[in-house]
Amino acid sequence: MKEGFSVGSQNKKGACFRRKSKGLLVGAKIMSSSSSSYSTPCAACKFLRRKCTPTCVFAPYFPPDEPHKFINVHRIFGASNVAKLLNEVLPHQREDAVSTLAYEADFRVRDPVYGCVGAITFLQRQVQRLQKELEAANADLIRCAYNATIVSPPSRLPIGTPPSVQSMTPPVAHNIGNQGEGLFQTHPHWLPHWGDDFSRDRSGCGGGSTI
Repeated sequence: MKEGFSVGSQNKKGACFRRKSKGLLVGAKIMSSSSSSYSTPCAACKFLRRKCTPTCVFAPYFPPDEPHKFINVHRIFGASNVAKLLNEVLPHQREDAVSTLAYEADFRVRDPVYGCVGAITFLQRQVQRLQKELEAANADLIRCAYNATIVSPPSRLPIGTPPSVQSMTPPVAHNIGNQGEGLFQTHPHWLPHWGDDFSRDRSGCGGGSTI
């Protein structure tokens, strides 16, 4: 009985050990698969078919889900030239450098003759056209403002002048600019009545002179 009990216990221990070892193997496979997924090569190393190291200069700027980005850059500039350029540029300027290279490479692929120069020329012409339109619009605004001042000139009388003051304005002001004698023709009573006195003085002087 003791021997049979010892054999059964040993079998149970062996089964437990096998289950544990199997679980460890499964866990190791999962960890290896996850680590391999994290160590996916960048688009540059994948295209060049080389191992992507943690110090790869292409990895931060050419992710594996954008293979066309590196393909165009490599096609126009070359991988060795790009790597040399990134090593010479400061780390905080590398992203802008890669964006510029990718932009120029894309336009060079689309337009092998002019490349990005054609796009720049188009934008410059568009800016010049918009500047001319802006100048024309400003000229129209100035012209409209000038015409508005001519159509409605400011009143010579102060604002709020009562009608009685406006009626007291002499109408002779309208004739001064046309003829010089309008002032005296319109209001003869403004002149001093010295004609009779003058004739009276002449008669007096004449009577005194006769002896």
